[in-house]
Amino acid sequence: MHYRRLGRSGLKVSEISLGAWVTFGSQIDENIASDLIHTAYEAGVNFFDNADVYANGQAEIVMGKAIKDLPREALVISSKVFAPTMPGPNGRGLSRKHITESINASLKRLDLDYVDLYFCHRFDPDTPLEEVVYTMTHLIEQGKILYWGTSEWTASQISQAFGVARQYNLIPPTMEQPQYSMLNRKRMDDEIVPIAKEFGLGLTTFSPLYFGILTGKYNEGIPEGSRATLENMAWMKENLTPDKLNLVRELGEIAADLGITQAQLAIAWVLRRKVVSSVITGATKLSQLEDNLAAADMLPLLTNDILVHIDEILSFNMEE
Repeated sequence: MHYRRLGRSGLKVSEISLGAWVTFGSQIDENIASDLIHTAYEAGVNFFDNADVYANGQAEIVMGKAIKDLPREALVISSKVFAPTMPGPNGRGLSRKHITESINASLKRLDLDYVDLYFCHRFDPDTPLEEVVYTMTHLIEQGKILYWGTSEWTASQISQAFGVARQYNLIPPTMEQPQYSMLNRKRMDDEIVPIAKEFGLGLTTFSPLYFGILTGKYNEGIPEGSRATLENMAWMKENLTPDKLNLVRELGEIAADLGITQAQLAIAWVLRRKVVSSVITGATKLSQLEDNLAAADMLPLLTNDILVHIDEILSFNMEE
């Protein structure tokens, strides 16, 4: 496993990480989740991603139990705040009240004294940025979080956060968590990469397999038990268009020629960008995890000619 600095910070994260979204607390049981975390850790993964809204908090509980026998100092644990997780009009967003109550609830579920990374899961237009940046700075000063960041914020919103931090001598965000894959690349390439380079943000990208579509598993239909069959993932079916599936089949031919899986090709393609600190992957079984972890070793196979060929295929995809 290789490690990359989280932007300009001194923190090092494994270039491939394991996330809890969809799987932990819902799609897989606690024992499988624990096996996945321990297998990943033994393979060198140190970054494990979570959020308070995943499985209504159950994902944090499951992860907290799974990491109990691992050395805390060796782990980089994240969570996020924004989504409705509590009753009443203040039970969502990025107000000082909701952030403070949310971090305390997340720490309790994870059974930790602090999280290493804390993300503002989305931008909150109803809360002044001064309040958000001050609250995150205060949490760092309290020792409840070590670094704070954003997720799915625009370049303008991120830039404004840095401006507020400079104006009031507060701590700016260290990282951004955008979606990035072969089928969702325009926003990242055009907007997020430039702002990340300008401010030294670390990028912890998610959905490198575009919800599993880039693995090729949906090429011949929707397999039973796959994400597309889950009630809260029904929207995935709208993305299983003939054009996308034909594109995935073409990418599959490249992977086959290279002697690697389509998942490995997709993850390695994201890792080709040095501005990416870590690619967050998900898995429901050990074989998927092991396949994903091997992707980093495939990076040298992506020569300039291969990357040009991939870009030619992707140029027909207009996903924003």
